[in-house]
Amino acid sequence: MGKISPCLWYNGHAEEAAHFYVSVFGGSVDHVSHYPQSVSSPSGFPAGTALVVEFTLFGQSFQALNGGPKFPFTEAVSLSVSCKDQAELDRYFDALTADGGAQGPCGWVKDKYGLSWQLVPTQVEQLYRTDDLEGIERMMAVMMTMQKLDLAAMQAAFDGETV
Repeated sequence: MGKISPCLWYNGHAEEAAHFYVSVFGGSVDHVSHYPQSVSSPSGFPAGTALVVEFTLFGQSFQALNGGPKFPFTEAVSLSVSCKDQAELDRYFDALTADGGAQGPCGWVKDKYGLSWQLVPTQVEQLYRTDDLEGIERMMAVMMTMQKLDLAAMQAAFDGETV
């Protein structure tokens, strides 16, 4: 596990979520520890339930903890994924919003477990790094009207072209 590893709190779906994320992004489920047979969890999960699931996405280690319903996810924390092109963004968007996930504004999505994700095209990241504040302003105005990001429309807005 890495020096810093985000720990994501789940209400009984830690192992399922880790396998889901690995299926979407690639990576690996590295280790699953379970609540001991002699002890049930403070949240009432039966002995033998996954306690902590260690997994890796894009070389980054994560932990998924079955801690119970006390701390649900909020938009205050999200995982940001850099997408190389529209096809990759679309694939992640569709996978994360399937089966109970939800679209949000400006390319944000919630997966079926309630975890928020930002799908950020590298093309847009590069445009933000320019000194063209008017182009960025136009691009952001268009982006604010979107759920799934449309890179061509955002680039056109940045360039000052009408869409």
